[in-house]
Amino acid sequence: MLSLLLPIIYLSFISLGLPDSLLGSAWPSMYEGFGVPISFSGIISMIISGGTIVSSLQSDRLTSALGAGKVTAISVAMTAVALMGFSISGSFIWLCLWAIPYGLGAGSVDAALNNYVALHYTSRHMSWLHCMWGVGATAGPYIMGFALTGGLGWPMGYRIIGVLQIILTLVLVVSLPLWKMKDREARPIVEPAVSDSEIRGTMDIGAGALSLRQIFNITGARYVMGAFFCYSVLESTTSLWASSYLTFQRGLLPETAASYAGLFFIGITVGRFISGFMTMRFNDTQMIRLGQVLIAIGLVMLLIPAGSEALALPGLIVIGLGCAPIYPCIIHSTPDHFGPERSQAVIGVQMASAYVGTCLMPPFFGLLANHIGFWLYPIYLLIALVVMVYMHERLVRVTR
Repeated sequence: MLSLLLPIIYLSFISLGLPDSLLGSAWPSMYEGFGVPISFSGIISMIISGGTIVSSLQSDRLTSALGAGKVTAISVAMTAVALMGFSISGSFIWLCLWAIPYGLGAGSVDAALNNYVALHYTSRHMSWLHCMWGVGATAGPYIMGFALTGGLGWPMGYRIIGVLQIILTLVLVVSLPLWKMKDREARPIVEPAVSDSEIRGTMDIGAGALSLRQIFNITGARYVMGAFFCYSVLESTTSLWASSYLTFQRGLLPETAASYAGLFFIGITVGRFISGFMTMRFNDTQMIRLGQVLIAIGLVMLLIPAGSEALALPGLIVIGLGCAPIYPCIIHSTPDHFGPERSQAVIGVQMASAYVGTCLMPPFFGLLANHIGFWLYPIYLLIALVVMVYMHERLVRVTR
């Protein structure tokens, strides 16, 4: 029976990805019906991101009180309710209200699931699980496209995903005993990377969930937050502005640039599948460094002067391949850097810092590109990479 838990977790990661790209694919068909400008999708996106940040920061307390299984089931149920709410919304205000449980559900389940896998499974499963997230993120727009082209309308697209989430919620509720059984077979607790005395002015580590001040005072916590922040900046900025860079800086037609921009996501999804096998040979730190080297090579390919699209286009694939191992390997290495008893708290703030980077830094690049030019695109990404490399190397050094 316990062997059924891993497939359920795989399904949960697909479920995490399904709603993530729905708003972007549906919004061109939605905004006119609500009588709002097309730019208002950013308001909904920021509400979702805000809820995700809040719930990520509270994931340690929730998981300590309820356990990873219950947090996952409740969070998926909240997302399902929010999706069904989107499908019946008659005004933009209602969309904004339903976006609150949408974001709150996403953040806590993301942090809880990632920590659970980091504690109980090998690095290859972390890579393959995040590959499954890519499958879900790719399938979401296809489901919405099916609803739109079939004349069913965008509400049906949200409804279909909502029903899938409801089914997964029922599966998770039934599987709750399996999560407890797996906890009893947890891998041996390793010595924490830092001693309890290094958490200055706080309660004993075993007394319960840690406060934000306690987490920030753990040696290396700020470095891992910085590394995760920079990674999210690099990934989200690459994906959001790739098409615009190819159009305005490289001279491709918009429809051609849009299709080539998808190469980045292909690189990430395929790269995470391959990374799962590579982690059998290399440890997390080596995989992260390899990913950083590949990103650097991809950025050099983008920096080649205009007229050399033969290098710029595969450069996006190489950047995606480089991004592939970094996210799952940073998460998987968290218990080794900080100790299993602190990993949930640290992963929660890691996820929150990633969402802050995703929320703020791609729009900031948009302002720079608008006033200076899209030629800054690879340079902006290179700066994020350099800072990420520095933060990660400092993390490895201080928690060794």
